[in-house]
Amino acid sequence: MYCADRREPSIVAVVCLVSLTGSDGTPVKDSAPHRRNQYNQMLKEARALNADHVQFFKDLLGTGSAVIDGVTIDASADLEPFNSDWMRKYKGHTKLVIKPGSTAELSKALKYCNDNMLAVVPQGGNSGLVGGSVPVYDEIVVSTSRMNQIRSFDPVSGTLVVDAGCILETVDKFLADKGHIFPLDLGAKGSCQIGGNVATNAGGLRLLRYGSLHGNVLGLEVVLPDGTIMDDLTTLRKNNTGYDLKQLFIGAEGTLGMITKVSLLCPRRSPAVNVALFGLESFEQVQRAYREAKGQLSEILSAFELMDGRSQDLVHEVTRKKRPLEGEHPFYCLIETSGSNAEHDGAKLESFLEYVMEEGIVLDGVLAQDETQMQSFWSWREGITECLGHWGGVYKYDLSIPLTQLYDLVEDTRARLTSAGLVGEGPEHPVVAVLGYGHMGDCNLHLNIATRGFNKAVEEKLEPFVYEWIAKRNGSISAEHGLGLQKKAYIGYSRSETMIRLMKQVKNLFDPRGIMNPYKYI
Repeated sequence: MYCADRREPSIVAVVCLVSLTGSDGTPVKDSAPHRRNQYNQMLKEARALNADHVQFFKDLLGTGSAVIDGVTIDASADLEPFNSDWMRKYKGHTKLVIKPGSTAELSKALKYCNDNMLAVVPQGGNSGLVGGSVPVYDEIVVSTSRMNQIRSFDPVSGTLVVDAGCILETVDKFLADKGHIFPLDLGAKGSCQIGGNVATNAGGLRLLRYGSLHGNVLGLEVVLPDGTIMDDLTTLRKNNTGYDLKQLFIGAEGTLGMITKVSLLCPRRSPAVNVALFGLESFEQVQRAYREAKGQLSEILSAFELMDGRSQDLVHEVTRKKRPLEGEHPFYCLIETSGSNAEHDGAKLESFLEYVMEEGIVLDGVLAQDETQMQSFWSWREGITECLGHWGGVYKYDLSIPLTQLYDLVEDTRARLTSAGLVGEGPEHPVVAVLGYGHMGDCNLHLNIATRGFNKAVEEKLEPFVYEWIAKRNGSISAEHGLGLQKKAYIGYSRSETMIRLMKQVKNLFDPRGIMNPYKYI
């Protein structure tokens, strides 16, 4: 690893160029070296964060909770939540957190940072899984938590305008009272923010029915690195006047600018919702069930979630909840339908359940009888992530894979770690379990390796093996979680050199001084 490092602590202070090799020892081309000269020049211009900088932000934002100052005083305890991700896998060393309360304040703050070469990390709910929302070194954290107003909602068109700092669950409850639904649902909905959802192009549980944020976001307001406010906060569904620039910021992870407001199209909330849970013998039967669900449930199908038996075993082990189905099964599927006629939809789902059981596609199944049971069924899917951290560490891979090969990676990874003697009971085996779950309708697998702690031997067996496996099948190393710090060095497994070069040109155009969320993405 080559690092250009200043002796004096600084915000834009360190550039690390990683030399990579494949799992077979073959060198993998590093995409970073050609930027070395550019960053070395930036390092010469970089300035250490000092009391004068802190005073500027206090004068701009006030001296209350809008500024957490760890530069002139010890504020370690207050800074800790902003320096660590929720999995405690990534840890930064920021000494300053600022919380602008308006677009105008953010504009002035970013302009000052750009003029003074002070790097920043945009941070919403800090619920990401790839280290994209925490500092790598001592970058300034810019939190959107104070920008949290619901600006407008049109019940006729279903268009919603909100600040970036609005909590997803809060917005969805607001819409529920209006008879509408937010087109995104995540397990972290109680803490994640809309701006972060858009910046990472979060997928979630409703993508099968409502599509991605690239299609649902109508407009954005964004503050660029130099403080320029890009106002594209349209609520129009059709607008063919020039380049659709907002799309560049959806999924850019805060590397091009900071999203401050979002307008979205929010569909009507379905009055009739049904949930069913199935147990299946094999992944081949899971595929058959999915094909039948698309054919028989089609227009009312809103979710088709896959969970392997190991994931459900661990949820049961941690929560001690009674299993919804009798016995244990190698695979489970959760199906949700959403429509306008409860009687019609219930009859279709019951007919589907009878068919797949008579055909031997499903071993066992149950239809939720009320809202409480629906939420209980969903908890077996949404509770996986939290339960996996029970033993210590979790290695998470969010991947897009051709559907017929979706579960092969879990089996191959489990075999690889088992043959290396890493899987088993007791402290001498670092790996507790290798499992998979995800969104069948999106060809999106969440490969998870639950461990007793983050372990170098495990990491060496996983990376770049997982990414090489994906590349050979023309998949994606990031389906919905983004690249962040974790996957920056591996983007070449999913994107061509031409695509990466064009992305870097876009980055350099919007952020020529490199202050926005550095050391990540590309």
